[in-house]
Amino acid sequence: MRYVALEELWAASDVISLNCPLNAHTHHLVSVASIQSMKPGVMLVNTGRGALVDTVAVIDGLKSGRIGSLALDVYEEEAELFFEDRSGEVITDDVFARLLTFPNVLITAHQAFLTREALAAIAETTLANLSDLEAGRQCANVITRA
Repeated sequence: MRYVALEELWAASDVISLNCPLNAHTHHLVSVASIQSMKPGVMLVNTGRGALVDTVAVIDGLKSGRIGSLALDVYEEEAELFFEDRSGEVITDDVFARLLTFPNVLITAHQAFLTREALAAIAETTLANLSDLEAGRQCANVITRA
């Protein structure tokens, strides 16, 4: 593996998998401009954070064929859709509903973290945070702003 500039990554990749945190630099990392730079027919996978992709731009990319397939484990507006059984309800999110109409789109309900290793790490971090709180220490994984 070698690191490359995003422009090279967009143009050369058959599969792009987003596994990065969401911050000011990565918000809508996948946008109209980046999609136009992608190799036609690219497979796009997002298991990072929903807001890494501009979903409306991705829909346009799917319609044009620039994006050949899409797999999402996260969605920018997922709070109202996942984590509860909503199978008897009408989907009121038109963007999400549009994604569901594509035969080349797979959406899972934010399940990528659900591994033995990830759950163990979450439990260990939670217990360490509780220990720090009880001892009056600042949590090691909290960033303070100056």
